[in-house]
Amino acid sequence: MLAPLVLTQFIASFAGSNMNVAIKNISTDLNTTIHGVQTAITLFLLCMAALMIPGSKLTDRWGRKRCLTMGLTVYGAGAVIAALAPVLGVLIVGYSVFEGVGSALMIPPIYILATLAFEDVQSRARAFGAISGAGGVGAAAGPLIGGLITTTISWRASFGLQAAVVGIIIYLSLKLTDPLPPDPARPFDKLGAVLSAAGMSFLVIGILQAGNNNRLLVIFVVLGAAFLLWFYLHVRSTERAGKEPLLSTSLFRNRVSNLGLVTQNIQWLLLMGSTFVVSVFLQEERGFSAIKTGAIFTAATAGILISSLTQERLAKRFAQRTVIRAGFIVTIAGVGLLLGLVSFSSHIWAFLPGLFVIGIGLGGMLTPSVNVVQSAFPEDKQGEISGLSRSVSNLGSSLGTAIAGTILVADLASSNKNAPYIAAMGSLGVLALIGLGAAWLLPRNGEPATARDESSDTQRVGVAAEPG
Repeated sequence: MLAPLVLTQFIASFAGSNMNVAIKNISTDLNTTIHGVQTAITLFLLCMAALMIPGSKLTDRWGRKRCLTMGLTVYGAGAVIAALAPVLGVLIVGYSVFEGVGSALMIPPIYILATLAFEDVQSRARAFGAISGAGGVGAAAGPLIGGLITTTISWRASFGLQAAVVGIIIYLSLKLTDPLPPDPARPFDKLGAVLSAAGMSFLVIGILQAGNNNRLLVIFVVLGAAFLLWFYLHVRSTERAGKEPLLSTSLFRNRVSNLGLVTQNIQWLLLMGSTFVVSVFLQEERGFSAIKTGAIFTAATAGILISSLTQERLAKRFAQRTVIRAGFIVTIAGVGLLLGLVSFSSHIWAFLPGLFVIGIGLGGMLTPSVNVVQSAFPEDKQGEISGLSRSVSNLGSSLGTAIAGTILVADLASSNKNAPYIAAMGSLGVLALIGLGAAWLLPRNGEPATARDESSDTQRVGVAAEPG
């Protein structure tokens, strides 16, 4: 059962990072700029984040297996379009839009199916460890695999590989069974979907304007905040009218889940942000080829693999909040190594210790953060919380590429070649400290699943059952 779910998460995460090492090749081939390719990558991640909540709601209406298959089909079509793209606009259509929409449909069922299939914390930690580990490895191994393919064949072949893997996943998923029947009569909040997507889109697009047009930055960020406020007011009024909104406000009344979502967002922000910054810096300032840049990321991949393989053992020995805290501390140490060693040495080996330590830290806390959030709610809320959880994670990925990438790209012309790199990595270090603060506020025991009158559900699937 886990094989197609693990591979689906791997390919979606791979797609978000493998293009980083091919930025120079793509910009030359399509006659565009680094900022243009950065925009395509960010829009792919943003499309996933903006549509993940609507996608999760559709799993209840259409069924989890059907959404998974539909998402894989749309994603595969996007990969083919991107592989054949003659200009940046077509690449954005295939990669950013089609693959983004496909991901928003296929990712929520992964975590819903795993949550429903594994009821206790240890077995769920094992399942989430495999899935989240595949996501982390996909993101970390993306530069290596992408660099190898780009150097030996072409960056276009990376999209061909994605299409082939998607075909394999569709075949493997034929044997999957949906534990809950679809409910075609389930209402779908169309206005809520539009408002939430618009809010997140304006917010991230605004950040991309930093350094180019600060007036547009302010306008887009204000518009994003306004749409998100409108979304909240719409959800609240819909609930008061006795109707089902896109996202229940009760999801935000659980302290454990809220803090877990913050840690998830920052974890993926750090992973995608650091991958983008190091990749661009190596290619633009150090003149590294795609394969040489990708090879350096084997250190991060190894770190994520090692820590992911220990998830089941860690879940038995430590409280999940302890693992998350330790992960942030280790990740901050890794950012420190990337700043310190690279500032004092131009040797290629200066990048390896920091990337390895970051991989250890992030790989160790990806799973417990997901488990904390998903386990905080009963089965009837799994569709909603899965969509919110994945949306928050992918929003973190897009913000990581947008924030750190924009700082780096905007300052590449600096006379001090290390200055843009230091500024971008320094911003990631500050955000890692914020993530550590959120992890430190996680209580030892779980909070009620949704409301006080649902305490029986909490005892059945809640975080209160976590060891330690």
